[in-house]
Amino acid sequence: MSKKNILFLTGTRADFGKIKSLIRICDSDNFFKVHVFVTGMHMQKLYGYTVDEVIKSGFKNIFKYKNHDDADHMDRTLSKTIDGLSSFISDNHIDLIVVHGDRVEALAGSIVGSLNNILVAHVEGGEISGTVDELIRHAVSKMSHIHLVSNEKAKQRLLQLGERKDSIHVIGSPDLDLMFSDKLPEINFVKRHYGIDFDDYAIAMYHPVTTEIEYAEQNAKKFVDALELSGKKFIVIYPNNDLGSEEILHQYRRIIDHPNFKVFPSIRFEYFLVLLKNCEFIIGNSSAAVREAPYYNIPTINLGSRQQNRVIFSSIINCGHDTSKILKNINKLSSFRPKVSDEFKTFGLGNSDKTFKSILHKKKFWETEKQKQFQEI
Repeated sequence: MSKKNILFLTGTRADFGKIKSLIRICDSDNFFKVHVFVTGMHMQKLYGYTVDEVIKSGFKNIFKYKNHDDADHMDRTLSKTIDGLSSFISDNHIDLIVVHGDRVEALAGSIVGSLNNILVAHVEGGEISGTVDELIRHAVSKMSHIHLVSNEKAKQRLLQLGERKDSIHVIGSPDLDLMFSDKLPEINFVKRHYGIDFDDYAIAMYHPVTTEIEYAEQNAKKFVDALELSGKKFIVIYPNNDLGSEEILHQYRRIIDHPNFKVFPSIRFEYFLVLLKNCEFIIGNSSAAVREAPYYNIPTINLGSRQQNRVIFSSIINCGHDTSKILKNINKLSSFRPKVSDEFKTFGLGNSDKTFKSILHKKKFWETEKQKQFQEI
């Protein structure tokens, strides 16, 4: 087979952390030429301009594209991303586009690929949640030719969506490749890097729920009120840039100079993992709280509906947005000890990159039909 050009699309700090090991293992293989299309939150100074973190990773062929205007409309972001990505592939020969998850950037990648007769591989399709993200994720799956899923349940959902069985590959969740790496920095190094002087701390990550936008301000206020009243120390990380993020950031301005809080637009994924591994608990509605935290046996207080229907571990306490109930659950954690079990194997064992590479080296992979047909059950 001839050398293959692979384009990885990343729009957020989260999806870059998820696919970083996949990019790296391909970049180190002479059979592939890797390109990285960087857009979305990465290009926004408000959220830390995390394109710098992508560049620091040392990948050679990085293309930067700003897909946001001043208004946070997902449909506009989608159209701008399609336009930019379409221009890129018209100037560069690409054999495979790799997208991740449920953001509009991933949807743009799958649309551009499928409409231009380019193979599209979707990482972590077939999962469910409680917001518009689920609609986007399933739409990405339907526009993709190849599916790299985290577990058998996700595979079964894609079969239910009419996808071909031989197009679905269970590789686990790629972020585990980094989570259990022996190359993660020490906690004291990370604390010094970010100027964190807390001995003990929790992590707070709260994102907008676009289908509940009318409650964004009041829910964010209740959340911050509870954190303040708890008297505990928190590392707070900005939300994603979905509609409703400004309401959350407005509440965070109250605690910028508070001695119990360190607020960051973004934290490098490997450093975040170290902070997560060493925290008391994580609170909010981030996928990190229901996916990564249980692997480190870190307790989670999961708020609201954003992660509804995601895999539930024994280390997760679900809670509404009532300030008193949030406080009650924070206090409850002093005696809460998650059960350590084999349930963590739900998302693999940290070798997704090697599995991914072996799949890409098979001739059959590159012979995948670009003309999809719905498969009856």
